[in-house]
Amino acid sequence: MSPVAVGPLLLARVGADGACWWALVTEDALPAQRTAAWIATTDLEDAPIDRQELDSHVQAVMAELEAHSGQRALTPGGASWLHVQHVPVRRLVGRLVRKLLALSAWEPFAQNPGCIIPAAGEALIGRRETSSREYRLYTVSWSGIAYLLGAPVANDPMRSAQLGQLTVSPAQASPVPSSILSALPQSTVVALSWSSRHAETILPVLEELARDGHPSVLVDLATNSADRYPEPTTPSIHLCPAPADLLSPAGTVSGPASTDEDPGDDDKIIRVRGLAVRLDRLERLAAYVVETSGGSTQPSWRAVLRAETWLDGVFASTRPHTVLLCNDTSPLGALAVHAAERHGITTVYVQHGAWTPQSVAWPALHSRHIVVMGERDVATARAWARHPDAEVHALGQPRFDALAGLDQERQRRYLDDLLSARAGRRPEKIAVWACQPFGPDLLRAQGDLVLEGMGKAEGDWGLVIAPHPAQSAGSFDLFLERASRPPVAAADPGIGARGCLAGADAVLSAYSTCGIEAVLLDVPVLELAHPGGRTLGLADHGLAQRCSSADDIANALSAPSQPQGSRRATDVVCHWRGTSASDIARLVVDRSRTGPA
Repeated sequence: MSPVAVGPLLLARVGADGACWWALVTEDALPAQRTAAWIATTDLEDAPIDRQELDSHVQAVMAELEAHSGQRALTPGGASWLHVQHVPVRRLVGRLVRKLLALSAWEPFAQNPGCIIPAAGEALIGRRETSSREYRLYTVSWSGIAYLLGAPVANDPMRSAQLGQLTVSPAQASPVPSSILSALPQSTVVALSWSSRHAETILPVLEELARDGHPSVLVDLATNSADRYPEPTTPSIHLCPAPADLLSPAGTVSGPASTDEDPGDDDKIIRVRGLAVRLDRLERLAAYVVETSGGSTQPSWRAVLRAETWLDGVFASTRPHTVLLCNDTSPLGALAVHAAERHGITTVYVQHGAWTPQSVAWPALHSRHIVVMGERDVATARAWARHPDAEVHALGQPRFDALAGLDQERQRRYLDDLLSARAGRRPEKIAVWACQPFGPDLLRAQGDLVLEGMGKAEGDWGLVIAPHPAQSAGSFDLFLERASRPPVAAADPGIGARGCLAGADAVLSAYSTCGIEAVLLDVPVLELAHPGGRTLGLADHGLAQRCSSADDIANALSAPSQPQGSRRATDVVCHWRGTSASDIARLVVDRSRTGPA
């Protein structure tokens, strides 16, 4: 899936006599082209893009792709491949639209648009770097852009992934183990989890249901050991791990296929700033992405078919009235809600992370009931809701219920010990950077900003970097190796920001929900705001200090801490009474008895 290493590429004009032809060439080949019109593709990728225009074009492209090929492949239960796999495909479309906008904004090409000759040996799809261990991020290469715009290709590189080969009937669905399903007890609720954040959010609700005599089955779909659900200590919560190989199959499912491009598809295009993208070719690229398995966050099409069959068995064995989950947008979540609705089961979504305008790949929520943290999320949830009878409930965050019981002194000792072991001393004040799984460039830029700002701050400060639960090991080695002032240490990934922020003198965060937790605990929050980047917007409610420069960070850390807002302001962001889990459990039970309010 990774491109062949062809070196840095340039886009250069190579046509003559009015025939506007362009080519992707290596730098050493440029002199032979004798052209005055050329640009490095890295410069195109760095070009500023209007976010609103980008989102508008992505929405339009996805709508056209859905109309063109949404029904080309369905699960046995009737779920469209583009409904289930919408998130990974939309991410791919986002990358290609970004490149098309940059290309159309480059004046030489805008004045003389034309066919682009792909670079020899460059794959059409590549992978982007990320510090997340969960998500596999794809991108369209510049040769892929040329392909989408109609460039001739000697051999169809997407042949094995054509959607015609994905067509499947129920009889063709891969068999899945059934021994686990026969042992499942009938339960009030089936909950789904494939992330440590899901587990921490759902478990308090299941425990409240158990106290009131409502048994549950927790289906653990995690494919990463760090995200697996802990063994419940409550007897009426039955843990059901998915078969180890459930989500591992890659490849297409055999079926009728057409290996030749349809000449009639030439006129099936969508324009992005005047550039004509061929939908049949976009379809092939998207199919190529969903052909490979990325585990629970991005299962392959074949894995989706297996997962649906297995979930049908879970629902048939347990006969719940409610399915509870924390993500109903990504492939597994969209699939599970579709399957539950088909079985006549009510679906309840519990918001596990804070929302920002750019925080989701697809602004869509499919569940019948949507539980959000605070009042400001209600309007967003209603705008994103896709269920015709959706109800939105602002009930807080279950995993925040336990904040009042945190041992602040113990967490402070942990921070002190980390810095003492790393730097040989215990700073007077300690800041915790609650990180996110950014790409390498943004991670480096934000880390540089934090270190520079803390170095300028008055007082004796130390920094503890708290990795996000999805962050890969080694993401912060660069900062640890070079830092001297302030002294820097990294928290254990199993501890994270949640396990140490109560002992901090300040918490720095861009959009980690740990920023909200710090607000609830009256720990000062510095909201890191890069130009064009997103934050939780806590500063907009007077609950944090917005910092977009090193001087901002230095000034915020140097000033005495101030109260971070009223209860009313906090409730707008997150209701916190220590009863969120019981309130959600009551909602689940009440709706099962009375139906819609």
